[in-house]
Amino acid sequence: MANVEVVMVASEAPDIGPVIQRERKARHLTLERLASLSGVSKSMLSQIERGQSNPTFAVLWGLTQALKIDMADLIAGGVAHRQSNPVDLVSVPLTPEIKSPDGQWRLRILSPPAMAGRVEWYELDMASKGRLQSAPHAAGTYEHLTAQTEGLTVRTALGEQTLRLGETARYRADVEHEICNGGPAEARALMVVVYE
Repeated sequence: MANVEVVMVASEAPDIGPVIQRERKARHLTLERLASLSGVSKSMLSQIERGQSNPTFAVLWGLTQALKIDMADLIAGGVAHRQSNPVDLVSVPLTPEIKSPDGQWRLRILSPPAMAGRVEWYELDMASKGRLQSAPHAAGTYEHLTAQTEGLTVRTALGEQTLRLGETARYRADVEHEICNGGPAEARALMVVVYE
């Protein structure tokens, strides 16, 4: 996918600096080591921990992967908070989204960050006549698209299929592919991406 915007909407930004510092120290990691593991510079990491920098989604992603915690844990205040509740809940405002610049489609990222690159699932909303075009993913990748409304068509370099309400299309995503809404109304689907 090209030219996308990742948006996290929240009424009040969470104070994540202390959480990053606490989780880093709990793992006996120095600033240098966490910087090396996450790809975030030591100076940026230090600024985040002191609350002097507001990190981007990409930076947060790198830190959660390096610390092996979910984004929800980070936002909620750390892993210790999560362990006290047997059901992990990500509120609507804290669910990350990917939007097309022209407003034709929106993907809500429903899968936890720790699953990225293995299995990912999304809720797709697409305007009438909208198209979501994707370059080939890694070899062996498949997408599974379940239509929650009428109007969606999947096109790949190998063929195309129109879906009716409730139907699931399973197709190779390691070739060029796109999802189109040919219907007169907004369409919705659940998309699961499986990397092999």
